Amino acid sequence: MNTINIIEKILTLIGSLGLFLFGMKIMSESLQKVAGNKIRSILSAMTSNRFKGVLTGFLITAIIQSSSATTVMIVSFVNAGLLTLIEAVGVIMGANIGTTVTAWIISILGFKISMSAISLPVIAISFPLFFSKNDRRKTWGEFLIGFAILFIGLEFLKSSVPNVHSNPEFFYFLKKYTDLGYLSIILFVFIGTLLTIVIQSSSATMALTLVLCFNGLIPFSAAAAMVLGENIGTTITANLAALVGNVSAKRAAIAHFVFNMIGVFWILILFQPFLKTITWFMIGTTDYSTLENSSIPVALSIFHTSFNLINTALLIGFVPLIVKISKKIIPNKDDEEEFRLKYINVGLLSTSELSTLQAKKEISFFGDILMKMYNKTYDLFHSDNDKSYSKLLKKIKNYEDICDRLEEEIAKYLTQISEGNMSEECSRRVRAMLKIIDDMESIGDELYHISITINSIHSQKLKFPKYLNDNVDKMFSLIKSSLINMNNSLSDEYGNIDISKAYEIENKINALRDEFKHAHIEDIKLKKYNYKIGILYSDLVNLNEKVGDFVINVSESIDEFKKG
Repeated sequence: MNTINIIEKILTLIGSLGLFLFGMKIMSESLQKVAGNKIRSILSAMTSNRFKGVLTGFLITAIIQSSSATTVMIVSFVNAGLLTLIEAVGVIMGANIGTTVTAWIISILGFKISMSAISLPVIAISFPLFFSKNDRRKTWGEFLIGFAILFIGLEFLKSSVPNVHSNPEFFYFLKKYTDLGYLSIILFVFIGTLLTIVIQSSSATMALTLVLCFNGLIPFSAAAAMVLGENIGTTITANLAALVGNVSAKRAAIAHFVFNMIGVFWILILFQPFLKTITWFMIGTTDYSTLENSSIPVALSIFHTSFNLINTALLIGFVPLIVKISKKIIPNKDDEEEFRLKYINVGLLSTSELSTLQAKKEISFFGDILMKMYNKTYDLFHSDNDKSYSKLLKKIKNYEDICDRLEEEIAKYLTQISEGNMSEECSRRVRAMLKIIDDMESIGDELYHISITINSIHSQKLKFPKYLNDNVDKMFSLIKSSLINMNNSLSDEYGNIDISKAYEIENKINALRDEFKHAHIEDIKLKKYNYKIGILYSDLVNLNEKVGDFVINVSESIDEFKKG
């Protein structure tokens, strides 16, 4: 086999794998579009304990055909504080089981039935759906096209892998590394891990492993070792997603890695007895052994599924320990907090009145988050240390994301309450709370916009004259007072609000804004500072005043709540 032929075969193999991966991507993304909102609801409703979490992770991954998508989703939920680490680990365990469904689909359909023969008719059927104006029908069309492309890619993959009889020299090259005893097992675990990291899809690597084994290029033991490596490699996606997340997100991703590594560790100790058990099971149920190429895809699927089922059964009782290990690996830094819904549990309480009380407590917690976000924004304005500045900027963005999620989750809970039987008084409370959280989310947005403006000043290395800094500080001080007054009203019974104090602070903010605006016009005429500084200074003053507007909106809603 000359060099050109080798390059051609390698490129054909990579292209076939790419086609398979593209089909998997289209299929997975279209299913996520169809089931996206339902998946979110399932996650919210079925993670109250780790056993439900395992079932949820399995179902979601089996539906969307991507354990990576599930784990990235879990990491983002932990990042937003909507799942605890213990809940997240349960879902991740289920995702590991769910991902074995892909191997079964490939084994049963890809090797037993010539799916490539019906792939083009499937695409033909899907095209009218694909061009439909109805989004749901269009998405199902995308799914069918992805499904067809996946199996066309698998067919190319099967034909592009060298045959043992026609390419004995290639087989002997691989065989050198399959007869090294236990070292071969470790080597193929590493190959499986590396391939999954590079391809970023355990499903695609699994398909390649099945084809290599089916064509006789590697024995069953080496293929099983590659499957174990794929279990390790698939954790990398979640860890990459967690790089931009908070400490909780990083811990969730590390917990996934720890769980899979523990599983691979114990199975490697019992590797040969485990494979013999699979062979015994295959002979007893199908009259085929794992030495026959045609039966290997099913044997590998059995290995993959049984390993993940046993690993989950063994470790589900040790979830708190896995969480503890992840906390040791990723310790808290710089007092970074873990955020989640504190008071709203899954489902409504026995009465609407009790449910609104839970929502009220969560809204008070929302106010605490805004206060912390304000403090970080104030610190950002005064920070002159590049390292601490970057951390503050990141934390403010994280707070803004949390505010968005809090508003979304509380609103969803309040909407659920309103769908049930409730008194007119309770209905009025729900309407007031919906208005309150909408304005609170806007406060978070404005504080985030202030941080962006501060970052513009910082990135352009602009220096405000001292009196402009003092002016901004005065605005910050009044905003702090308004937030404190708002939070006092939210934490006490709503009937204790001092609306007159809220109006007094708001009037001071407006008066100061007007004073600074007139002075700014004069300063620009006198060229006391350049145009860029003037624009950014004006933005800071106006954004602070907008925060004050939304704060008074919250206070007015509380007052309406009080008056009935």
